[in-house]
Amino acid sequence: EPGRVALTFDDGPTPLTLRYLEVLHGLGVRATFFVVGELCAAHPELVRAIAAGGHELAGHGYTHRPFTTLSRAELADELARTRALLPWSAGRRELVRPPYGSVSVASLLTCAREGFTTAFWSLNSGDWRSQEASEVERTFARQTARAGEIVLLHEGQSWTMNALPTIVGTLKRAGHELVTVGELLA
Repeated sequence: EPGRVALTFDDGPTPLTLRYLEVLHGLGVRATFFVVGELCAAHPELVRAIAAGGHELAGHGYTHRPFTTLSRAELADELARTRALLPWSAGRRELVRPPYGSVSVASLLTCAREGFTTAFWSLNSGDWRSQEASEVERTFARQTARAGEIVLLHEGQSWTMNALPTIVGTLKRAGHELVTVGELLA
């Protein structure tokens, strides 16, 4: 049955970020961007552009190293350094997505202790496996997105960007409202 679905983009900001934002704007859709701290530090203008587009920003590690390979202190440092680069708004749930979805009990506890809600995904577009927009689009034709779904996509890939109009069209035709992860969890 139709409901709210969140589109998420990992691994940015990238040289294609502004074009992704144009496509999303044209489709009238807001999304959640799980960004890498060191890329944000290098491109603060892209972080500002994502925020200006009304999108949600959340951390995806500072160095994109798996959280399971970091000590508690290293992980807390990565979380804090990335948080410092993102716009802050009162009352907003702070989200983090572990690189590669790789977690341990210790890393989950550290994220929680540092004030973060760990956000995974429930529908994997598989867009990292293929370089064909049609292949990414087919994922959404094959499996029906359900209400409450969090969709995993990646930034910096022209094929993912080119598949967005079809993906969004498929989700909207199914009656879904596209929201940010924060809105989904509210």
